[in-house]
Amino acid sequence: METGLREKVIVVTGASGGIGSAIARMFAQEGALLVLHAHKNLAAAQRLAKELGTERTLVARADLTREQDVRRLFGQVGRRFGRVDTLVANAGSWTSEEALLPQMSLTRWRRIQDAVLTTAFLCLRAFLRCVQRQKQGNAVLIASTAAVFGEAGHADYAAAKAAMAYGLTRTLKNEIARIAPHTRTYCGGRVNCVCPGWTVVPRTAQQLQERATVRRVTATMALKQIARPEDIAAAVVFLSSDLLARHVTGQSLVVAGGMEGRLLWPPHEIDPDIA
Repeated sequence: METGLREKVIVVTGASGGIGSAIARMFAQEGALLVLHAHKNLAAAQRLAKELGTERTLVARADLTREQDVRRLFGQVGRRFGRVDTLVANAGSWTSEEALLPQMSLTRWRRIQDAVLTTAFLCLRAFLRCVQRQKQGNAVLIASTAAVFGEAGHADYAAAKAAMAYGLTRTLKNEIARIAPHTRTYCGGRVNCVCPGWTVVPRTAQQLQERATVRRVTATMALKQIARPEDIAAAVVFLSSDLLARHVTGQSLVVAGGMEGRLLWPPHEIDPDIA
């Protein structure tokens, strides 16, 4: 199926990670030109660039919580490719350590808000400034099922991702339509969001080796399987295509096997006599 993404310039933040690299690979299959952002794992982004072809990729290192780094990143893109057609705001941070809100430190709260929400804000702001000049462009934000269902022990992450999935996505779909308006030949600027559930990536690989964990995280899914990075990437490519998703904007697409929420209590913590 034709996506119309050939020669489009796609910026993927967090491209060195499991989901980010899968997104980049799928765009490359569609003939796109790619900007592979990395922060700490530059070597992984460079290996990915070699795999996809260095003549069609730009590797850019940046701390996306820093304004000057984001400005430099988009300046590099402008000099190399001259435009940005799609921003995939995938960079973020999650810690496996659980902390209920009464015990959560302000340092941790601010660190997660910066890693998830501030990075998205700065990249989206820089991207939308490009869109103002081009009068075209679309963005896909990568949130999480934590935004939809919450996640006990991770209120910081759930709050930041919910802000992306709802507040930012639904606001920016109205703003981008004003600065990149619909015309007879152009569908108009669009902003959408993808909310992945549990996905098989290096960060979760150790946990997903435990059979009990797999049973727990699939217990509320209609499709009792863990997502692969390619499942997320396919949704992102679809939403980035002005041919396939020309009339889709302001939407948060949950890619989680029909998840309806998480079990609040494991069976051994429920007393049937008083339930």
